[in-house]
Amino acid sequence: MTDDRVPVTVLTGFLGSGKTTLLNRILTEEHGKRIAVIENEFGEIGVDNDLVVNADEEIFEMNNGCICCTVRGDLIRILSTLMRRREKFDHILIETTGLADPGPVAQTFFMDDELAERLRLDGIVTVVDAKHVWQHVDDAPEVAEQVAFADVILMNKIDLVDPADVDRLEGLLGTMNAVATLHRTTHGDVDIDALLAIGGFSLEHALEVNPAFLQPTYPFEWAGAFDSDGDDLVIDLDAGPDGTIDLLALSVSDASSASLDALLGVATPIFTDDPVAVASGGVMVPGHTARLEVGEQGASIAVHASGPIALFTQHGPDEFSMRFRRGISSAVPTAVREFAPDHEHDESVTSVGLTLPGDLDEERLQQWLGGLLQEKGVDIFRSKGVLSLKGQPERYVFQGVHMLMDGTFGKPWGDEERRSTMVFIGRDLDRGDLERGFAACRA
Repeated sequence: MTDDRVPVTVLTGFLGSGKTTLLNRILTEEHGKRIAVIENEFGEIGVDNDLVVNADEEIFEMNNGCICCTVRGDLIRILSTLMRRREKFDHILIETTGLADPGPVAQTFFMDDELAERLRLDGIVTVVDAKHVWQHVDDAPEVAEQVAFADVILMNKIDLVDPADVDRLEGLLGTMNAVATLHRTTHGDVDIDALLAIGGFSLEHALEVNPAFLQPTYPFEWAGAFDSDGDDLVIDLDAGPDGTIDLLALSVSDASSASLDALLGVATPIFTDDPVAVASGGVMVPGHTARLEVGEQGASIAVHASGPIALFTQHGPDEFSMRFRRGISSAVPTAVREFAPDHEHDESVTSVGLTLPGDLDEERLQQWLGGLLQEKGVDIFRSKGVLSLKGQPERYVFQGVHMLMDGTFGKPWGDEERRSTMVFIGRDLDRGDLERGFAACRA
């Protein structure tokens, strides 16, 4: 079924991030798109007067076919007015001020039924100043909110920053919002199609484009299962990208892929606890995260356990040229898993991804989500998920902004494995509490 609603993109970013440059480029480039632009602060964007022709109250026809509408009242009134000129444009772009929380704008499309019938929120694009964001990320909550709400993040001004610092910023942003698409840009130079009609608020569309869109992130990048032959498992490492590496060993009944998958919920909270420092040549105890210092000469550490072992590592083995042995013989993992890392960071805004095999009980799910968002919705900026509800043949596609939530049934599961995946993005999220609440919704 064709969706005839007009797509809406929200463009946000902290003061000086490069929003104005990006917006002016959108308004002046010959991209063939008819875009209505709403500024939510009069005069913030200095669109040159000679770009505007056929001025008509709040709506201006631009020389490339765009329309610029300057906000002079409530957003809903402006959108309603704009829709009376529906034939003039194909897309609406709402540009917020540098100090704005994009949440209330997003909520507009959940709260107003009339607008929801004619407009659909396509995505939120956040511009980040790669050079100056470090000055604001700790003391300006707007920066964290803008990043947390984003479906697309432009790491702008990378020409002013060392490549290593750009990598570090990407790690931070990945911690704050694990499911946003990141682009590295200079002067906001990015393909317009990467910003518009992305379906960021349409989970089914996003999953079609990127099946890993809702893949949970973990504090480790790699896991391997090892059979036991009586000797300690010894890990030898060369110098790597960091001076330390965190490792966690857990005893398992068998060294299988199923054992690794079953341990994810156990390994994640343990791995995020304070690690125990272990010197090179020392022994790590299963069940406790160890932090090993790796110098220029490398390091080694032994795992003392009598049975099969599951090993979780902060970095992939290739980054430290890890070798595994038992006694003098090489040891090869019988099962391996690689994970999207969450680049652990101590900032308050993070994202938590959860997944469960099988079905959920719809009534328990509604009670849990309703209570969670009522109690902590102020700090939960975005929530989204594709869920398998018992007795329902179709996927349940869930979307939330703060306390507001909405859901629709999507494509049928068919022969695919039924599973439920959710992502929460917000401030001071308790991963363990979310995991327990989600798990309690199992059918």
